[in-house]
Amino acid sequence: MRRLSVALMSAALIIGGVAVAQSPEATAAIAGAVADPIRPEADRARDAARKPAEIVAFAGVKPGDVVAEFLPGGGYYTRLLSRTVGPSGHVYALVPAGFAQRPGGLDALNALAASLGNVTVVATDLTSFTLPRPVDLAWTTENYHDMHNGPAPTFSGVNAATFAALKPGGLYFVEDHAAVDGAGPEVTQSLHRMDPVLAVQEVTAAGFVLDARSDLLKNPEDPKTVAVREGSVQGRTEKFALRFRKPG
Repeated sequence: MRRLSVALMSAALIIGGVAVAQSPEATAAIAGAVADPIRPEADRARDAARKPAEIVAFAGVKPGDVVAEFLPGGGYYTRLLSRTVGPSGHVYALVPAGFAQRPGGLDALNALAASLGNVTVVATDLTSFTLPRPVDLAWTTENYHDMHNGPAPTFSGVNAATFAALKPGGLYFVEDHAAVDGAGPEVTQSLHRMDPVLAVQEVTAAGFVLDARSDLLKNPEDPKTVAVREGSVQGRTEKFALRFRKPG
């Protein structure tokens, strides 16, 4: 636990941009979430590459927050967000409405939500979602690029709906697999990566301001020119992490 707390307190030293000031309560909550024994071993095995304690701190998550998490997958971050915001906070796990139409498509996520107690699964159109209350923080990891793919790009609608859902001053955290500088949007489909410059352009076009960017997940051994599931880089891709703020 003490090692995690030290890592969180020193995170500002390795973050490009301005770190969110974390209270001792938030630092302890994040450390406790990462150390929670209920976390699956498969999640713990990914911690060295994903640096969850430092990333959650950089994003600005704190106890009592209401969080909208897009496309939570197997729940790696859902568990951490749930424990960090605690019983006075809440996590809305947003998934496309089509997931609910697949037999058993939401069974695992619903079971996880029930076990955590402060998570609600919301199957919705991500480009026009609404939630029962204003959100302190929106969160997307390793899937923003997917909003460029499929029958039609959805990123502009998702960003606009996120802006509307957030409280004034609320935060929007975007982490994704990095492409080489200047890569075009076509690599979102071919490599499942994205140029962070393009992500900044798209999110700020929705009215957000870039609050900070982090180099925590930089990996010089990743060429950033191969698909993220290619054996030489799977689980070890370089990722960018961006924190945006809704003015107000």
